Amino acid sequence: MADDKKSMEHDKKVLHNLGYAQELSRRMSGFSNFAISFSIICILAGGISSFAAAFNSTGGGGAFVGWFVGGLFALLVSLSMGQIASAYPTAGGLYHWGSILGGKFWGWMTAWFNLLGLVFVVSSVDVYLYLVFFKGLLLETVLKYDTSAFTIWHQHIFVAVVLITQALLNHYGIKWTTLLTDFSGYFILIMTVVFIIALFVYSPVKSLDFSRLFTFTNYTGDPGGGVIPTHTNNVFLAFFFGLIYVMYTITGFDASGHTSEETHDAQVNVPKGMWTSVFYSWTFGLVMVAAFILTMPSLDEAAATGFNSFFYVWSASKMPFALALILAVSFVVVNYICALAGLTSTSRMMYAFARDGGLPASNFFSHIDPVTRTPTYSIWAAIVLAFISTLYADAFLILATGCAVFLYISYTIPVIAGFFAEGKTWTVKGPFNLGVWSKPNAIIAGVGVALLTTTGFFPPNQRVFYLTVAMLVILPIIWVAGVNKSFEGVPMGAKIKENQKKIAEIEAKYKD
Repeated sequence: MADDKKSMEHDKKVLHNLGYAQELSRRMSGFSNFAISFSIICILAGGISSFAAAFNSTGGGGAFVGWFVGGLFALLVSLSMGQIASAYPTAGGLYHWGSILGGKFWGWMTAWFNLLGLVFVVSSVDVYLYLVFFKGLLLETVLKYDTSAFTIWHQHIFVAVVLITQALLNHYGIKWTTLLTDFSGYFILIMTVVFIIALFVYSPVKSLDFSRLFTFTNYTGDPGGGVIPTHTNNVFLAFFFGLIYVMYTITGFDASGHTSEETHDAQVNVPKGMWTSVFYSWTFGLVMVAAFILTMPSLDEAAATGFNSFFYVWSASKMPFALALILAVSFVVVNYICALAGLTSTSRMMYAFARDGGLPASNFFSHIDPVTRTPTYSIWAAIVLAFISTLYADAFLILATGCAVFLYISYTIPVIAGFFAEGKTWTVKGPFNLGVWSKPNAIIAGVGVALLTTTGFFPPNQRVFYLTVAMLVILPIIWVAGVNKSFEGVPMGAKIKENQKKIAEIEAKYKD
C-alpha cells in the first residue's frame, strides 16, 4: 500500500508539472493498461473480420508474410510512441505529444486524425460485431438461423443498443471498463489458443503444407471474389494492397496513452502496455493466421468466396457443435469489449483535447463527473458520433479502412516530430528510453507506416483517400482562418505555472 501511495503521488506530481490537475480516477494497474490496448487490438476481431483483405489479395503468403511485416512496423511504432508517453504521460497523449514536440499546429492536426480514427474504431467494430460475429457466425453459421428477413434496421437497432450499453459501462467509472478489459486480456489469449488447436484438430486437411505460408498467388479481381475489385498483374502491388489487414487489426494501442492519467506508475506502465499489447497480438496473431491458411481444404476455393474466406475455413472444420457455439459466443463477447475499450480511448481523447480548448463547447466536453470521475459528456458524444458514422450504406468498409489510416497518420506525426525534437527541444525523457536506437527506430517506423497508410487509398477504399485529402486541405484552411489565434493548445511555460495555481481548487471538487 505504501508503494502504491508513493507511486500515485509521483504520478500526480508529474501531471502537475505538465500543467494539469488529477481529475480522472487513477485506478488502473500495469496489467489493466496493457489489457485495454490488447482488447482494442483484439486479434479475434480484426484478425478474423478483415482476413480477406490480405488473403484475397495474394493468398497464403499475402496473409502470413503481410501479418509479419505489418506487425513488425506496428511494434516499432509502439516503441517510439511508448518512449514519448514515458516522458509525457497524459490523457489524449498523441495530441499532447504532437503539440510539445512538433508545435501547436501539428498537435491540432494529430488530434483531429486521432479523434476521427478512434470514432471509426468504435463504429467499425460494432458494425462487424453485428454483421460478422453475431449475425454471420453465431446466428447463420452455427445456429443455422434464417436471417433473410433481416433489414438494415436490424443492424441500426443492434448497433444503437450495443453503443448505449458500452456508454453506460464507461459512464459509471473506469473500474467497470477495467474489470471487463482485464477479463478480455486473459480471455482473448485463452480463446485464441483454443481456436487454433480446434482448427488443427478438426481440420479435414490431413497433411499440412507449410509452403502455403510463403506462396504468393494473385487473387486480385475475379479469382479473389472481387475483394480487390480490379485485377493487377503486379503481385507486389497486390501484396501491398493486402497490408491494410494487419494495419486495421493491430491498431488502437494508443489507448494505453489515453488512459495515462488513470494508470499507476504511468511513466513505466504506459509504454510497457503499448509495446507488449502489440507484441503479443503480433505473435499470437501470426500463429492464428497460419492456422487459417494451413487448414483450408483449397486455397483457390477459399479465395473464390470473396469476403467469406474466413467462413470457408470455419465451415470446413469438423469441430463439434458445442465447441463451435462456445467459440462463436466468445468472439461476440471479445468484440463487444473491443469496442467498449475503444470508446474509453475516444472519450479520453475528446476530454483532453477539450480541456485545452480544442473542441467547440470545450467546457462541456471537458466536464468530469465528480462522483464517477469520468468524462461523461464526451462518452455520450462519442457514441452519437459513432452511431451517425454507421448510417452510410457501405459503412463497414469505410469505417474499417478509415480507422486504420487515420490512426496511423496520428501515430506518425508525433513519432516524426520526436525525431526532429530529440536532443533539441526534447531533452528530458522518461524511464522508458530507447537510447541510441531512438532515432533509427523513429525513421523506420515513421517512413514504413507512412507508406503502409497508403494501402488504405486503393479500391475499394478510394473514398478513404478522398476523405483524407479533404482533411489535409480543410484543416489547414480552418487553422489559418482563425483557430491558430483562438486555440491555446497544451500548457507551455508560463501557462503551466498559471494552471498550477488552480490545481488544488480543481482537485478539491473530486472524491477520492
